[in-house]
Amino acid sequence: MAADSLGVYIHIPFCVRKCAYCSFYSSPADETVRQAYTEALCRDILSYGGRGLGCDTVYFGGGTPTALESGQLIKILEVVKTAFDMDSDAEVTLEANPDSAAPEKLEALRAAGFNRISFGVQSLDDRELSALGRLHDSKKAIVAVKNARAAGFENISCDMMLGIPHQDTASMLATARGLTGLGISHISAYMLSVEEGTPFFEQGIEVDDDRLADMYLALCEQLGSEGFEHYEISNFAKQNRRSRHNMRYWQDREYLGLGCRAHSFFEDRRFFCDEDIKTYISSVSHRLTVSEEHPDRLEEYILLGLRTSDGISFERLKELGADEERLQRIRECAVMLESHGLCRFSGSGFSLTEKGFLSSNSVIAQLELC
Repeated sequence: MAADSLGVYIHIPFCVRKCAYCSFYSSPADETVRQAYTEALCRDILSYGGRGLGCDTVYFGGGTPTALESGQLIKILEVVKTAFDMDSDAEVTLEANPDSAAPEKLEALRAAGFNRISFGVQSLDDRELSALGRLHDSKKAIVAVKNARAAGFENISCDMMLGIPHQDTASMLATARGLTGLGISHISAYMLSVEEGTPFFEQGIEVDDDRLADMYLALCEQLGSEGFEHYEISNFAKQNRRSRHNMRYWQDREYLGLGCRAHSFFEDRRFFCDEDIKTYISSVSHRLTVSEEHPDRLEEYILLGLRTSDGISFERLKELGADEERLQRIRECAVMLESHGLCRFSGSGFSLTEKGFLSSNSVIAQLELC
């Protein structure tokens, strides 16, 4: 892997229908709009060509990337290969919904070089899926995973959600066991958050934090017993199956986001494309809105590093500018957190426990004040 290799994120902002909990930018679109967006995206990608940039991960996210035709997705990937020097063992991830993952589509995408797929399953309980507004049922989700395996995908991830209306710990664990029983290598488990502007918000859906905490700890125990490493707050992986692309975010390494509303950390700047779909398609060059020219690397290291089981090291804190006085305050804080079961402290650094992950926002805020 080249020292200057990037992660490349490709944003596909289309969904057949927004789910009741979703606050991400996405929109339905007809065939003409999808094709025009594909062409604009390819122009955007090619604008980075000729700069000798390496690439070791590519991630197609959304929205629903599989709302595009397989030929469109394959064309975009080929353009990425043209613009960037892609490693031979690059991780190429595609987010997919079970309702838009036909066997022939999966086969074509795998043959074209997509080697990791992440299904938005959320639950294997049909009542819970209906409450979320998903287009698939549990049988369709199971078939989609099996079809991906048959198409040659060995690295399969599934999303599941905690705190769904009608869900209890037993039904949540049944979903977890059902997914692991399919032989998948990765699970992303997200706690339901009700955001303003979503149907759930308008319906007055409320989240019970205590119930969520109980579910989360039960899931951690269940997946741990089945050989899944809990390597990030919301992510669990079999051996050597961490999401390499997402690890870039948490390790504060550079990535380039392409497509409307995509975010980047590139050349020591954080920025995002603030264009909507229509403007993005019509733009000759995509103007990037800078959100933070030069991020505080020390604070970001604390914020991002403590999301992972790897945690943070005092040596790296020192490299990023922490003086001895601050390092001592952080050590004392870590010892205090350990006494409450919120972190694991060693002489070289510390990481949060699963109980600490549940309180990560307040723990990190406390450390930033040290």
